[in-house]
Amino acid sequence: MTSRQRMLIAMANGQPDMVPVAPDTSNMIPCRLTGKPFWDIYLYQDPPLWEAYVHCHKHFGFDGWQPAVPLQLDYEMEQAAERPQWTEAIVHRTEERIYTRRYRVGAPVPGAHEGCAPEDRRTYASSARNNAPQEWTDWCTVYYLADPPTWNVPLRKVGLPEGPPDEWEDVVPRTHYRGREAYDRCRELTGEDGVVGVAVGTPMLALSAEAAYEWADNRDAVIKRCEAQGEACVRRAQEIVKLKPDFVLTGGSGMMINNPEPIFRILCLPTIKEVTRICKEAGVPTQIHCCGPERDLVRICAEETDLSSINPLEIPPMGDCDLADLKRRYGPKIGLMGNLHTTDVMLRGTPETVIEASKRAIDDAGEGGGFILSTGDQCGRDTPDENIHAMIETARTYGKY
Repeated sequence: MTSRQRMLIAMANGQPDMVPVAPDTSNMIPCRLTGKPFWDIYLYQDPPLWEAYVHCHKHFGFDGWQPAVPLQLDYEMEQAAERPQWTEAIVHRTEERIYTRRYRVGAPVPGAHEGCAPEDRRTYASSARNNAPQEWTDWCTVYYLADPPTWNVPLRKVGLPEGPPDEWEDVVPRTHYRGREAYDRCRELTGEDGVVGVAVGTPMLALSAEAAYEWADNRDAVIKRCEAQGEACVRRAQEIVKLKPDFVLTGGSGMMINNPEPIFRILCLPTIKEVTRICKEAGVPTQIHCCGPERDLVRICAEETDLSSINPLEIPPMGDCDLADLKRRYGPKIGLMGNLHTTDVMLRGTPETVIEASKRAIDDAGEGGGFILSTGDQCGRDTPDENIHAMIETARTYGKY
């Protein structure tokens, strides 16, 4: 049985030849293996992160799990072309960091600066290059030499001046993929060594204090915006399933952290129910990746949606999941993927620690299939290679049916 077959059967809650093993190495370890500065991958797309991941899972020999390869549909590209385009630009750099901001030309936000003193209109400027009105973000992204980037950083926090920069350098990616080119290339590179998914998304509150304030102060506007976003997600799902991807990723991290169940039911659940229904009818598995407390989300999705699989099912203190309990309660209805501790076990543990934890997870959730041995969210950059190999070997031997 190939890795792709094994993963698809387990995601559909069936029993393959053995427990699939796919430690979450979605970011840092693939970047480390390239031997390049991390900003080459994240900023310059050299190689793009999805390609680095393909080389990573082939390097270790685990069952590949690529949850969200970039894919833009034709109608989405047409809609984007009608809007002013944001350009990412380098505004400052050091030996260990690159700071970028985004700008767009000729599209000030209507009314955004009304009533403000001239010195407070921080995102507006006259372009020194072409004399066109120009809008700059009042936050930046920080790219690091050996860590993933940090997004939406206030300028003051990193000592950058507010207002439009005097000088900047437009970012030019070193690889260029449009439409479904990245997906097709990833599918080609992955072959039968894993599954390749496409993200659809789900409307939800943002992970910010401002989003919580808006929910409290202007709830109707939030609901209206999320309903429109949900309609867009459903339309995307209807088109995506025609491409027959291995699976569709919906939901998103933080849904049950910042959205207590009543909010989740209003903003998120209607879209998840509709997207998973569409995918089930098309024969395409669906999966949710949601960090943090997830026990209630497993219950709701198992009982009220057509979701196929869910991860990473983190244990306390990051999460609230017990694999054995979830398997006992919801195993017949939904596939489970998780949940070795990424720091105590994978990063700081020995191979023996990893073997013990892997066997326990297989004992807890492997019976009858519908289980993928993985980690509770992403493995850290410095996770020892021997620990990853120990996890794989345990699944290949102890996890055989």
